[in-house]
Amino acid sequence: MKKSSEATLSMEIERGEYQVFLSFRGPDTRYGFTNSLYHCLLDAGIHVFIDDEQLRVGKEIGGELLKALERSRIYIPIFSKNFATSSWCLCEVAHMVECTSKSNGKKEIHPVFYDVYPDDVKLKSQLYKEALAKHKMKFPSEELKRWENALVEVARIKGWELRNRRHGEIARFIVDEVVHKIGDKRVDVPKNLVEDHHQIKAIIEKLDIYSDDVRFIGIHGMGGIGKTTLSKVVFNKLYSDFDGVCFLNDIRGATGHGLIEFQKKLLSSMVHFRNAIQIKDIRDGMKWIQRVCCTRKVLIVLDNLDKKEQLEKLAGKCDWFGLGSRIIITTRDKGILMTQMESSNKEDLSQPKGILDFEVHAMEFDQAFRLFSKHTFGSDSPIKDYVALSYTIVNKVDRLPLAVEVIGSFLCCCGSTLEPYFDKRNLWKDTLKKLDRGPFKDVRDVLMISYEGLENEQKEVFLDIACFFTNEDKTYPIIMWDNCNYNPHIAISILLQRSLIKIGDDNKFWMHDQVRDLGRYIILEEYPRKECPRKYSRA
Repeated sequence: MKKSSEATLSMEIERGEYQVFLSFRGPDTRYGFTNSLYHCLLDAGIHVFIDDEQLRVGKEIGGELLKALERSRIYIPIFSKNFATSSWCLCEVAHMVECTSKSNGKKEIHPVFYDVYPDDVKLKSQLYKEALAKHKMKFPSEELKRWENALVEVARIKGWELRNRRHGEIARFIVDEVVHKIGDKRVDVPKNLVEDHHQIKAIIEKLDIYSDDVRFIGIHGMGGIGKTTLSKVVFNKLYSDFDGVCFLNDIRGATGHGLIEFQKKLLSSMVHFRNAIQIKDIRDGMKWIQRVCCTRKVLIVLDNLDKKEQLEKLAGKCDWFGLGSRIIITTRDKGILMTQMESSNKEDLSQPKGILDFEVHAMEFDQAFRLFSKHTFGSDSPIKDYVALSYTIVNKVDRLPLAVEVIGSFLCCCGSTLEPYFDKRNLWKDTLKKLDRGPFKDVRDVLMISYEGLENEQKEVFLDIACFFTNEDKTYPIIMWDNCNYNPHIAISILLQRSLIKIGDDNKFWMHDQVRDLGRYIILEEYPRKECPRKYSRA
């Protein structure tokens, strides 16, 4: 049994850092509280090391066990009446204190007082004093003093006292505390991030996280304009105020089994939930989300939705979530947000009547210019000889964050390669010529997603606007499209919902420059490859 245990321990150690190390006196708590706490921690997705000191009698602490101690972030010694009779347990506590003192605050000890009082562990009673005295024959006085000091130091830390309290309830409190300590739920943001403080502030104000109603907010806009980045920044700023958080990245295209996988991810991110892998079907997943989240204040981001079904199956109604919950949705298709979020309590006027709306706008020029400079030059501003060219490029892409990043990174990479052989300014001039022919491929690929989701008649209307009717009154084009049986009012509605066009107060069509250039690129590059001469008239 000992060899098997050692082999298992060695394999566990090789897996990397532990989040929690449990230390306990086996006969006292192994089959009771410690077992319950261990499985609660596992259910919460926490990597736990649990040691049974009875398998190690007579050995010096070291080797695999020492590695486990050193690689753990949180130590939970479970002090029981016989804890101090075990030299092994005393050694572990002493090492916990040493590891914590050297960690610069990265490691913590959270003591549990099972059937003893903190004063017993502080050696203010005879219980642990007598136990320590029995070790004098086998261990030097220096080691005994080290144990005594460690016990006193740990007992001064505020922990959990279990006397006359429900063990299951305390185990849940402990897991919540551990998750709070180790659960850095922040999501990754772009390396050269330039925060759009105005839009971030506006979103946070709409969320109003200190009100008790359940709020949904839809962040919408064209591809590449920064919806996901904005939602990530907001998520990172707010997540610590919620009981449970989840960022579901890029849900676009998910249906059927794919949606079930996102339901599992959402549930698995919530503390204590172990049944995510047992979801039978989408409807079962919906029921589980409601059961798990209905009493929690949660923050959930559903990123890049393209179907109403996704919203319905992942965050169907307000009453799925506890008071104060916030659900953030990002999408290119505003039509997904045109739905009513119902509450089971029809008289609850605190619930929003629908999804709050936030349209993402292009960055301010100064922000876009700084973003471009970060990607191109690694600083907040360009070097002297490239200021004018930088202004021209940022204006050319109309401050679209995706285009700014892609072109800035391209110029940085290619510029460093060409520098020994050519004047880099010629590369920049060629880049401007390339932009005259249409967006860069990486930008084009993102924008094409919206175009490819259109029906044929809607594509025709889109291409006509891109080639002929940008900044033109909509009246006569609509008459023309109606004669062509393009159902122009439906087509225009879809283009508006997907942020491909806008209609100004002057009744004129408007397109972002990069979207307009995409339409013209499609005509010049795509259609000639097909045997469809009728399309050439737009070129």
